[in-house]
Amino acid sequence: MAIPQNTNVNETFAELTKTDDKVTSLANSHYSKPASAERINAAKAGLEKNGFKVTVVNTRADAFEALKNLIPAGVSINNAHSTTLEEIGFITYIKGETPWKNIHGSIVHETDAAKQADLRRTLGSTVDYYLTSVAAVTETGHLAHGDLSGSKVGPVSFAAGNVIVVVGSNKIVKDEQEAWKRQSEFALPLESARVRIA
Repeated sequence: MAIPQNTNVNETFAELTKTDDKVTSLANSHYSKPASAERINAAKAGLEKNGFKVTVVNTRADAFEALKNLIPAGVSINNAHSTTLEEIGFITYIKGETPWKNIHGSIVHETDAAKQADLRRTLGSTVDYYLTSVAAVTETGHLAHGDLSGSKVGPVSFAAGNVIVVVGSNKIVKDEQEAWKRQSEFALPLESARVRIA
């Protein structure tokens, strides 16, 4: 099977840094570069020490296949907004026929705002598998979330049966201090640029 293409190309890092003058200066940021094998191994060891199961892959196609294979057929899934999931083609994929019950699709198709909010709170949080990304991962195995609406908090913290976090190696940082620096100086401006389009 061919890997589905990202249908939100105009919201990717490469496009935003070309089209939005508020973030063009981030085009060559060290936070956009892949991490070294040493940093990847340190983050993997830190995450595993903290109780996470970790799968490391080399390409977007490998990430797509690994994610697809982690989720059993027949389960319910939901996802937070994630440029990472978009860039590996997974968001495009789950909009079509899949072996899972896509709760996110049900939520976004609800036109009544009150009903949609209730679906997010109930079904959206208590799925079997919740898919997301993070703003940064420390070499000591901590995740730094950035979430304006708070919609990730419940599912990630306690409500979802399983949480899968898909992270590019460019998000690996030394420690919590650098995680917050990456989030405020890099991820937040890019998310603001993406929201201006969305």
